[in-house]
Amino acid sequence: MDAVNTLAMSPSRGSRVRPGRRIADRMLRVSCLVATVVGAVVLGSILLMLIVEGIRGFSPALFTQPTPGPGSEGGGIANAILGSLVLTTIGIVVAAPIGVMAGTFLAEYGRTSKLADVIRFLNDILLSAPSILIGLFVYTLMVRPMGSYSGWAGGVALAIIAVPVIVRTTEDMLRLVPGTLREAGAALGAPPSKVITSVTWKAASAGIVTGIILALARIAGETAPLLFTALNNNSWFSANLMGGVANLPVMIYQFALSPYPNWQGLAWAGALLITGTILALSIVARLVIKPQRSR
Repeated sequence: MDAVNTLAMSPSRGSRVRPGRRIADRMLRVSCLVATVVGAVVLGSILLMLIVEGIRGFSPALFTQPTPGPGSEGGGIANAILGSLVLTTIGIVVAAPIGVMAGTFLAEYGRTSKLADVIRFLNDILLSAPSILIGLFVYTLMVRPMGSYSGWAGGVALAIIAVPVIVRTTEDMLRLVPGTLREAGAALGAPPSKVITSVTWKAASAGIVTGIILALARIAGETAPLLFTALNNNSWFSANLMGGVANLPVMIYQFALSPYPNWQGLAWAGALLITGTILALSIVARLVIKPQRSR
């Protein structure tokens, strides 16, 4: 008993090291705070410069006139905006069904199969692959055999980039659906396909839509793959999408490097427009997935 009292009254070893732990904790907090402030200042400076320079280039002609030729005054980016909308639409229309179906297979049919493990591994590689490699792949696969740049090749390149995002999001959202819902559908005699389309897809619809929106935001600003596939031009694109197709990312890249002040102003305006679009898509994605998280 005396030994217990003596041990309780004596300072423990943990109390002797506790001040050192407090100092280490405070140092780590300060380091994290400083890193956060530095990152916020750098990001804020970039956004502020983008807003200031981009607003200067905004005008009604920006949305009504095509991009001007070298050294020309005036003009806008209407053809680049329309071309980007077309290329992004092609990419997401091709990627969404493939991504949703592949994610459904991984979550519902192949949770523990070796084939599913291989698909997940390849999807992770594709998710982190540099977009310029995808552009080179599509260039070799489509542009060289066709003998011309085209909007179709650009759409395929964007679809390849969007697919892994949709696959990962779809699988994760379907895995969050409680198994009791599937069991209830099976108890009613519904086949697995009916349970998936009528129960699990509906339960995870907000998350799946969010994945598609995030993929759309991911490909909206891609430049590297379009340099090898759709390239760019200063005119309205033709209905068959053959030849160079005007688009915002490549236009911004080319105009920003040009020596013409008019082109540089259009590049700033286009950069602000595409940044605002991506921000809006990200906000919409958060608003879509918020009701599902609150359930």
